[in-house]
Amino acid sequence: MSAHRFLIVDGYNVMNAGEPYVSLAAEDLDAARARLVSDVAAYAHGEHAALVVFDGAKNPHSDGAPHVIAGVEVIFSPYLTDADSVIEQAASIRRSAGHEVTVVTSDAQTQWAVMGAGVTRMSSAELIAEIAGERAEHSDYTPSGNRRSTISERVDRGVSEVLARWARGEP
Repeated sequence: MSAHRFLIVDGYNVMNAGEPYVSLAAEDLDAARARLVSDVAAYAHGEHAALVVFDGAKNPHSDGAPHVIAGVEVIFSPYLTDADSVIEQAASIRRSAGHEVTVVTSDAQTQWAVMGAGVTRMSSAELIAEIAGERAEHSDYTPSGNRRSTISERVDRGVSEVLARWARGEP
């Protein structure tokens, strides 16, 4: 029996690492978060279980409860707990259970913490490049000549609203 593969993504770290997230976040943070979750869902596509962690440490309403969107678990870290701590704990739990774990972050401290636990790390820029490559590969035209839509175009419009509520700690 092969180990299950987990992808754990430092949400804001990736969003601050490059396009399209930087520009989108400058205009609409909720849409940028939704785009990232959508892109992670497309990237993981059955090969990884995926978790995206956003920092909610400064939000007194954030309880750290996990939510699932498009098959991706999304967590806003609890009030007074940074995303890095949630990522390190999630990686440790899954690795201790014998699973293959990849953590996506460019935060040096988090990289060292998770690598010491036998976890593979991927930089935020590497994930963005891989997502962009897959997007280009899958955004060709269909045989009928119609443009294929991307996952982010197919995600329900309410996803960014849901993420915004969760970011504020609302149900």
